[in-house]
Amino acid sequence: MFASDFFTLPASLSIFAADFPAEVAPWEWVARIGPALAAHAMERRQYKLPPGVHLEGDVYLDPTVKLPPMATIIGPVWIGPGTEIRPGAFIRGNVIAGAHCVLGNSCEFKNCLLLDDVQVPHFSYVGDSVLGNGAHLAAGAICSNLRLDQRTVTVNTPAGPRDTGLRKLGAIVGDQAEVGCNTVLNPGTLLGRRSLVMPAIAFGGYLPPATIAKVRQSVVQIPRRD
Repeated sequence: MFASDFFTLPASLSIFAADFPAEVAPWEWVARIGPALAAHAMERRQYKLPPGVHLEGDVYLDPTVKLPPMATIIGPVWIGPGTEIRPGAFIRGNVIAGAHCVLGNSCEFKNCLLLDDVQVPHFSYVGDSVLGNGAHLAAGAICSNLRLDQRTVTVNTPAGPRDTGLRKLGAIVGDQAEVGCNTVLNPGTLLGRRSLVMPAIAFGGYLPPATIAKVRQSVVQIPRRD
């Protein structure tokens, strides 16, 4: 199982091409985010910021990034062209976002890589995760990144379980994958390209490309009162 099975690094992030090779396991990209940012010294710039936007540490914002009236951005952070940051976003270190992403209102991002056209519009948490090109997390979707017993995260692969050696690992979300509202992706979830997780469920493990994860709903008729 390789990163290339899930996503393709876009041209907007070509400066990081050597940091995220296609032939490694996809969860290895999570461990490479911090070193990738450290290896690319960010140009110190004076940004004209809205009064409620707080910047701290090493932050690169493409000139076309759309900033909200209020947000907190703590470096190291690299944000690509045409990306929109919405009100109340909390970006707290080791975050890389490609072109035309949405980092939504009241969302938190930590140690994550967002490829092009990622949409995380409302009330989500994305930690220690990689979201592929065109991936979409609907409102309230959570990438849980820490086991309750705090052991290293094991992922389920077609070849069997593998210990990643990572204490914190959220989700690997393939290109064009969709995650429904209020869904929780358990630590070490792997979603193949164009897969879909239905709303309001907790999902963990491996979802193959172009498949749907859902729960069967049962309907019980309420007895009539005479």
